[in-house]
Amino acid sequence: MNDEAKRKQLRKYKAFATGLFLVMAITFILMTILQKTTDSHWIGYVRAFSEAAMVGALADWFAVTALFRHPLGLPIPHTNLIENSKQKLGDNLGSFVVTNFLSPQNIRPYIQKLKVSNYVGEWLAKEKNQDILIANISDIVLDILNKLEDSSVSNFISKKVSEMASDIKLNAIVGNGIHYILEKNDHQRIITNLSKQIKDYIIENEEMIQERVQKGSYSFVPKFIDNKIADKIASGLSDFFREIEEDPQHEIRTLITKKIYEFSVDLKQDPKWENEFNSIKKDLLNNERLDQYSNDIWISIKKTIIKELKEEHSSLKSYITKNLNEFSQNLKTDEVFQNKIDHWVRLTAYKYILRNTHQFGNLISSTVGNWQGKELSEKLELEVGKDLQFIRVNGTLVGGLVGLIIYTIAHFFI
Repeated sequence: MNDEAKRKQLRKYKAFATGLFLVMAITFILMTILQKTTDSHWIGYVRAFSEAAMVGALADWFAVTALFRHPLGLPIPHTNLIENSKQKLGDNLGSFVVTNFLSPQNIRPYIQKLKVSNYVGEWLAKEKNQDILIANISDIVLDILNKLEDSSVSNFISKKVSEMASDIKLNAIVGNGIHYILEKNDHQRIITNLSKQIKDYIIENEEMIQERVQKGSYSFVPKFIDNKIADKIASGLSDFFREIEEDPQHEIRTLITKKIYEFSVDLKQDPKWENEFNSIKKDLLNNERLDQYSNDIWISIKKTIIKELKEEHSSLKSYITKNLNEFSQNLKTDEVFQNKIDHWVRLTAYKYILRNTHQFGNLISSTVGNWQGKELSEKLELEVGKDLQFIRVNGTLVGGLVGLIIYTIAHFFI
């Protein structure tokens, strides 16, 4: 029922109560006039009833009216009670709600019945809802990205990178990386490939070796001897690197591994290498370059995200949709996951309500306290005014009956 319907209903019952009072007043006047012209006994009884009924009606009218306004506009003390006591009413109402409705023993049964996992799973499973959710998330993220100042973000990235870089020991990272490669034995593939490349290069460039030998030989040495020496050198070198390539246990491999390991230890422990890498780091990450790197990184990330969010069927949106489907399926089928979600929701709701019960009380108190007194009176009168009019009606009838009983007793026994 809206406010207008409630006003019509209130006017109807006010008119009924007032009409009953007027009936009693008219009856009292008529009985008083008749009593002067006739001696009928029943007139006294009717007059007594109507007289007491008027008194009861007026008394209850005064009491009901005094709750909401000053009777007849007169500032009689202890009237217009709701307007004058609205702050106390708000405080008491807030305290009443908190004490009787938001106590742990009252809210616990309702919290324990909360089961949102199935509902959320069903909601997320619908394509229409997924589209709405993704569209809203996209709008929010796009709005945030458009409002961000590029310079502020790039400066933030630059600052954080600079802070992290100052604490990073590149020599230790490189040393540990080399040590990791050695432990995995991955360096053997490098040695194998490098040996093969050198072997193939020697075989493919035998003429160059002959030219070098001839160039470094004495003039009196015959050319065929130089060529023979060059062939021996090329053959020996190629065979040597073929052995390294084909033999996983070759001593050269062991020697290279040992030297690489020693180098990795030096990288981590020798202050010389720490200084070298710090110098490289300062050169690569000076303020000007770092600012440029940070700005380029941020602009690239921003453009990519904006593009992905604006496109209807982008990779990012497809990825989000896929994960939403998996999440909704888990919510509907995975009992363990359901229990975890529901338990978390219940616990969070329970803690939040208990932690903020005073806020609910304050909200009610401040809301009632901030209402205009007349507005508050009107609101309450619309809600309970109809029932209060029955108090007036009952006061009229009960008052009349009491007056009739008193008159009867006085007439027969006094």
